[in-house]
Amino acid sequence: MHRVEHVMGFPVSLRVDDEGVPESAADEVFAWLREVDARFSPFKDDSEVSRYDRGELSWDDLSTELREVLDLCEHYRQATGGAFDVRLPGRRLDPCAVVKGWSVQRAAELLAAAGATRFVLNAGGDVVAAGGPWRVGVRHPEHADKLCTVLSLTGGAVATSARYERGDHILDGRTGRPATGLLSLTVVAATLTDADSVATAAFAMGPEGVDWAASLDGCEVFAVDAGRRVLRTPGFPAVPADA
Repeated sequence: MHRVEHVMGFPVSLRVDDEGVPESAADEVFAWLREVDARFSPFKDDSEVSRYDRGELSWDDLSTELREVLDLCEHYRQATGGAFDVRLPGRRLDPCAVVKGWSVQRAAELLAAAGATRFVLNAGGDVVAAGGPWRVGVRHPEHADKLCTVLSLTGGAVATSARYERGDHILDGRTGRPATGLLSLTVVAATLTDADSVATAAFAMGPEGVDWAASLDGCEVFAVDAGRRVLRTPGFPAVPADA
C-alpha cells in the first residue's frame, strides 16, 4: 500500500509492506491528520487552539488531546530554560512544533493497531517507521539536491529541524530572536513525539542544544552548526559511506 496526501501544509507519504492491511487503515491515518489540522492549527480562526488563545475556552474546556500537547510544550519550555516557547510575546499560541510529531506518532499507532508491522510514515521529512531496516536520508542544510547523511532505522523515528525550508522560523524564546547557531539538527528517538519535539527545542537553544539533546535518554543526534562543523553522538545510526 502506498499513498501520498497534502495535510497540515506538507506532503505526507505512507508505505505499508504488510499483506492484508486494509485500505481503511490508510483512510483512518489521513482522516486523523486532517482532524488534527482542523482542531490544532493556530492559522485557523475556528480551531480549538485559536479559540483557547483568544480566551474563548478555558483549560477545563479543552480536549484531553490538546491538554496533552500543551503539557508537552510546557515540559520542553522548562527543560530548555525558556528557549523553546510556544507563547512568545506578541505572537499567537503556536504548538505546531509538538503537534506535528505527536499527531504523526498517533497515526503510526493507528497503523499498528490495524495490523501493520512493516511501514514508513513520512511527514514532510520527519519519519516514523516499523519493521525495518529502512534507509532515511537527511537533506543537506545548504544544498537541496544533496544529503548530509543517511541513517538506518529499524523502528522508531527521526526528525530534523533546520533553516532551509522556512528560513529563520525557529525563535529562541529567551531572546525572541531567530535561532541561528545551527544549520540543522536531526534527532533519532523511539517516537516521533520525542524526536520532533527534541529536535525543535534543541535547535532553539543553538549550539548548546546539541549536548542537551544528546543527554536525553534514547536520543541520538546529528547536527551541522553555523560554522559547518558536523556534530553527532556515537550511537547515531549513520550508514557508512561505502555501504
